[in-house]
Amino acid sequence: MRLDPRKSLGQNFLRDDNIARKIVAAIDPQEDDCVLEIGPGEGALTRHLAGRCRTLTVVDVDKRAVAAMNTLFPDGSVEVILGDFLATDLQAFAGTHPGRFRVVGNIPYYITTPILFHVLDNRRPVCDLTITVQKEVGRRMLAGPGTGDYGILSVFCGYYAEVRALFEIPPGAFFPKPGVMSLVMQLRMRGRPVHPARDEEFFREMVRSAFGKRRKTLRNSLRYFTAPRGITLPELPLLSRRPEELSLSELVDLSNTLLQCAPAQNAEPKGA
Repeated sequence: MRLDPRKSLGQNFLRDDNIARKIVAAIDPQEDDCVLEIGPGEGALTRHLAGRCRTLTVVDVDKRAVAAMNTLFPDGSVEVILGDFLATDLQAFAGTHPGRFRVVGNIPYYITTPILFHVLDNRRPVCDLTITVQKEVGRRMLAGPGTGDYGILSVFCGYYAEVRALFEIPPGAFFPKPGVMSLVMQLRMRGRPVHPARDEEFFREMVRSAFGKRRKTLRNSLRYFTAPRGITLPELPLLSRRPEELSLSELVDLSNTLLQCAPAQNAEPKGA
């Protein structure tokens, strides 16, 4: 199956079958797995996933890709959905597809971050996520404190999942060739964060506020977060540091400390 890539959809189709096989080998689908593939396109991964798991569902916004999948799998062995993955209710989907729930895909790079957060926000039924991203984004997902790549994406990926880079993919494996190197990433969802925040919503908002003004010290950047909540910043030495200098555990500890300083009506812990 060959489709004309549409720039409006950010399409770069994987056409190196050896790479497709390598990705599926890294996923290692099992007979009991329920796999949801994001944007199958021409079916590079789909062909190698089909028949190797309990259920395989593909979702794509491109009607041409949906038609191609229905042609490739006329027996209905692959469930084909025309729709936007970002609008997919993962909780409901998992409820109707028994088995270990796994998400995979070669995704349009311009919606990488929304896809990552959609899975992280709805991670409870998800075992893992294996996706191809722009190498630069992969570095941000893996980055640690004290580096220029460390930021909101690094913190949230590390908080909710074990993140690892599998291997790089050169531009020539795709059509059309992207202007960047690609990286296959895998996120294995944690059953529970290693260092849990008392209130995950509070923690996430604090992290976004801190890194939103990352050139400022935490004492200055967090005023925009604490003042509307009636929180007086405590005298903590780490508040003189910048957000990218704090480890994940330090950020969680700071969130828990600020929550204790909040007025009683704002200090009730909330789950994610």
